[in-house]
Amino acid sequence: MQKRYDAGEVITAMITPFDKDLKVDFNKVEKLAKHLSDNGSDAVLVVGTTGESPTLTHEEELDILRAVNNALRGTSTKIIMNTGSNSTLTAVEMSKKVEKTGMADALLSVVPYYNKPSQEGLINHFSMIADSTSLPIILYNIPGRTGINMLPDTIAKLVEKNKNISGVKQSCADLDLVSEIRIKTPDDFAIYSGDDSLTLPMLALGADGVISVASHIIGKEIKEMISSFKSGNYQKALELHKKYFDVFKKLFIAPNPTPVKAVLAGKGLIEEFVRPPLCPVTDSQRELLNKLDI
Repeated sequence: MQKRYDAGEVITAMITPFDKDLKVDFNKVEKLAKHLSDNGSDAVLVVGTTGESPTLTHEEELDILRAVNNALRGTSTKIIMNTGSNSTLTAVEMSKKVEKTGMADALLSVVPYYNKPSQEGLINHFSMIADSTSLPIILYNIPGRTGINMLPDTIAKLVEKNKNISGVKQSCADLDLVSEIRIKTPDDFAIYSGDDSLTLPMLALGADGVISVASHIIGKEIKEMISSFKSGNYQKALELHKKYFDVFKKLFIAPNPTPVKAVLAGKGLIEEFVRPPLCPVTDSQRELLNKLDI
């Protein structure tokens, strides 16, 4: 079935390259966006948590969006922009600004972190954002970072109320919640795994794809795993899941995105710099990453 908004199956939560002075390296931003487009990504998510959004200014975020848009112009790769905030008014303002640029195909909006609103508060928050823009919105539920869980009933109410709320990135290991979301939302509402290691299990429960970190490196392989599952070749999908499971897990041996930045730097795609309060991986962690079969 055609989705409310079809972002594809593999969406890469793109890192933000920095130079030695910890300024955004826009040449590397463009280089990386082209690499992702050529290597299995149906869409890129710009300045999400993996893109170190907590350390970026809104001006930097819009400049990064422009660089990615420039790199992907003429390709079929879509651009999803993170405009989420724990301030509803800030999220609304940023969503309006991004739509006005005309450079994003859709928005990602996270459950408000730190202030822990009620489920009714979440419905009000996301409905105000949805009312502020005509762009499709992918909700982002990640209880480990926000301190609260957006419940399936809340998601269902939001989908019923707001036609441009088109999907959810579900970063929660409770797979029963995925089943509940799939049961309670229409078939045209997209569900994305927010954890690479849970992509295959979630596909079995009706998910559509993944918003991925590992796709920076093995995007084509993740695409093949999803395509194999959807075509009925479950054994092939399982074999790929098993083959890359260690990669999925090792890319989170340190706070995201420090491990994937280390791997990408080793491949010459970026420099490894991260902004404080993050710091580079340790020597022992780097040794584990260097042993990965990628």
